[in-house]
Amino acid sequence: MAITAAMVKELREKTGAGMMDAKKALTENEGNMEAAVDWLRTKGLAKAAKKSGRVAAEGLVGVSVTDGKGVAVELNSETDFVAKNADFQQLVRDIADVALTTGDDIEVLKATNLNGRPVADVLTDAIARIGENMTLRRMHVLEGSTIVSYVHNAAAEGMGKIGVLVALNGPEDKAKEIGRQIAMHIAATNPASLSAEDLDPALVEREKTVLTEQARESGKPDAVIEKMIEGRMKKFFEEVTLLGQKFVVNPDVTVADAAKEAGVEVTGYARVAVGEGIEKKEEDFAAEVAKTLGGS
Repeated sequence: MAITAAMVKELREKTGAGMMDAKKALTENEGNMEAAVDWLRTKGLAKAAKKSGRVAAEGLVGVSVTDGKGVAVELNSETDFVAKNADFQQLVRDIADVALTTGDDIEVLKATNLNGRPVADVLTDAIARIGENMTLRRMHVLEGSTIVSYVHNAAAEGMGKIGVLVALNGPEDKAKEIGRQIAMHIAATNPASLSAEDLDPALVEREKTVLTEQARESGKPDAVIEKMIEGRMKKFFEEVTLLGQKFVVNPDVTVADAAKEAGVEVTGYARVAVGEGIEKKEEDFAAEVAKTLGGS
């Protein structure tokens, strides 16, 4: 497969590796981007391989909570100017409230009535009125004994750039107190799953493969390598699972320990960040202003 300059550029942006290293990684792995990232990590050449979840679109995440149930919805816009628009924010608020009465499917939400009309039709009208394309992209529903919400970079009450929901069992007052701290922790650390048991098996296998190759390059005996892999996988689980992570409020304990000390149990969570995984066309600020003022 021909390795293009665009592929090399993308890999460099994902990993921070040098141009020649990025080209070699792609060549060695026949253009497979994920395999090239892993190859660079194995060789110790990847400086930053965690850009796949970067924010790449505008809009807001709205959260709404009632007894034992919480929802987080993502409504995207073309520019941040529209995300600051009062009409847009009211739409986010209304859709989040309606989402509490629907199932956990985004298409069901779009068909649900808002002020007597389907949400999809209300959104179409808003696009015509505000003059910018919008997309109702995601919806997460969380249920439990106590649901706590948190919004990071809030634009208005109940909406912002990152929305988090946490489900807890235990005394409600303690659950709400520690739950908000845990929600803030989730916003900051973006864990991959609640616990090691909930991790995507493909992600676990991929990490184990990289760590195995790294360990083998040490030249140590197989018995030592096995112990090295075991220790590194344990560290991996501690870094990427919510319950295994060091609690940002008190790094001397894990999130699981903090919850236990508070007399509660974390049973689930949801974290939604605006624009995760959406590729956004780069445009300078002056052009964005001109585009907005021109109404195009």
